Amino acid sequence: MSNYNVNNSTVNALLGWIEEDIVAIPEIQRPFVWKSSKVRDLLDSLYKDYPIGYIITWQNPDARLKDGSISHGKRILIDGQQRVTALMAAISGKEVLNKKFQNRRIKIAFHPFEEKFEVQNNAILKDKKWIPDISKVFNNTFSQFNFINTYCQENPEMNPDKLNAILQRLINIKHSTLGIIELNHTLDIETVTEIFIRINSAGVSLSQADFAMSKISVNDVYKGPIIRKTVDYFSHLIKSPAIYDDIKKNDSEFAGSDPFHKIKWVKDYNTNIYEPSYSDVLRVAFTFKFLRGRLSNLVSLLSGRDFETREYKEDIIENSFRDLSDGVIKFVDETNFKRFIMILKSTGIIDSKLIRSQNSLNFAYALFLLLRERGFNSSDINHSVRKWLVISILTERYSSSPESMFDFDIKRFANADNPNDYITSIENGELSDAYWENTFMDNLETSVASSPYFNLYLMAQIYDNDYAFLSKSIRVQQLIEERGDVHHVFPKKYLQNNGYNNRRHYNQIANYVYTEQAVNLSIKDQAPGKYMDIVRKQISNNQFVIGEINDETLLKENMKMNCVPESVFAMTANNFDEFLVERRRMMMEKIRRFYEKL
Repeated sequence: MSNYNVNNSTVNALLGWIEEDIVAIPEIQRPFVWKSSKVRDLLDSLYKDYPIGYIITWQNPDARLKDGSISHGKRILIDGQQRVTALMAAISGKEVLNKKFQNRRIKIAFHPFEEKFEVQNNAILKDKKWIPDISKVFNNTFSQFNFINTYCQENPEMNPDKLNAILQRLINIKHSTLGIIELNHTLDIETVTEIFIRINSAGVSLSQADFAMSKISVNDVYKGPIIRKTVDYFSHLIKSPAIYDDIKKNDSEFAGSDPFHKIKWVKDYNTNIYEPSYSDVLRVAFTFKFLRGRLSNLVSLLSGRDFETREYKEDIIENSFRDLSDGVIKFVDETNFKRFIMILKSTGIIDSKLIRSQNSLNFAYALFLLLRERGFNSSDINHSVRKWLVISILTERYSSSPESMFDFDIKRFANADNPNDYITSIENGELSDAYWENTFMDNLETSVASSPYFNLYLMAQIYDNDYAFLSKSIRVQQLIEERGDVHHVFPKKYLQNNGYNNRRHYNQIANYVYTEQAVNLSIKDQAPGKYMDIVRKQISNNQFVIGEINDETLLKENMKMNCVPESVFAMTANNFDEFLVERRRMMMEKIRRFYEKL
């Protein structure tokens, strides 16, 4: 059997198939992202008989029903959604959703004299030479004869025969040829993805989450559109709560549903720590509910695939949609989500910039939901999720082949009588003394300020409620929350003046501390031994020049919590490398203590 078939059809036939639900457009209920001018250009290409690219459909497999009969799968449009939606808007006069989830018309006008298209505007509406909305020309009730008479009366310089020919050419747009590539249902998701990437001239790549969302949205029997809207609206609301009123106003049917009431709390919630996209929602819900990591498996299950017999069965489709719906509802549940955010904050993650691994966040939430569903008490759940989250950051566990690792880890957590048993086994194998003394120390040798290892150090400082360097009232957490900046223990200008011109050298993360701007300005470009001597002297004379520390014990405690060695009092530029080594060890020990206390 061939992987695909290539056929020619017409714009009119394709729009008819969509009306009859033979071909499904999964994007039809999502915001239309094309600008109106692009719709205009598409119509112009068709009018001039230019090719507009292939449309790609993917056949849903025929599924065997319980009574032995066959349910025939419809075709899903996986490439060409925006083009077909544009044609439906311009030719059929259908409304599309904008970014505010408002239904609106895209009206394309046509100028018979100049044979050009334009997006309708007020000037066009006042000019009788324009056909202000071409959808009327394509309407079944359109009378070409009456239109020509009226138009030529209002524009006597137009020749009726010429107008007739132009109109006929315009109408023939619906008979324009379209190439349709029909992918066989037997293709696995990886092959479909590869075909899509190779064919798509714009170089756009569909993720497996996109394919999964397509499968979800076209299944009306098991309330797929409701699941999809729950996922879509939640992921939009978490980033832009202001669209709540637009959704409520423009999708009244969904606004009256239970899933909408499950997500409406998001409009009054503000967090920048974890803002999941629709693919994140799908991945977490699928991982914890199905105990699998590969989204391609979700696509297969939603199609009814039996992995053992390789048949497609309706009961697998039904069960998969039921479980996915439950997983999504538990993901968006207010109590679950807010408890997870509190766990993140209790780990020292108070800002999204402190964790760059979305995969680590996603698995941590999947683990939280799994343990909660299994009935573990809150204290054990909090402890396990915090530990595992930091382990995944320390070891960059989900940086490569994340789906395989998701699959591996979720199965082992599900099979463990106690989640700490699995965590302990990973600790013993991957967080040995050798890891901390060698691998982790090497990881700290970097100049990348957004390094996960520097972020772990900051998380440790937040967890320990540390004060900023040379401060006794302002804490590191407050500086991060107020978008404060890191500064150099060995001032950058001082190092440059002493021959250190390599940015990767003087910008080592082991040279960074969070401190108040006033303190940094007071330090200027002085050697650390010099400005620390000033700090010591002000303790005795009570004349503050740098910071506000007025006690020797407080100074030593402040240096310790900021991992600044006391040897810095006697250091000059010649000791910079020695300082970096000493401070890396102190940072490593602080992070290790932080992890062990979680």
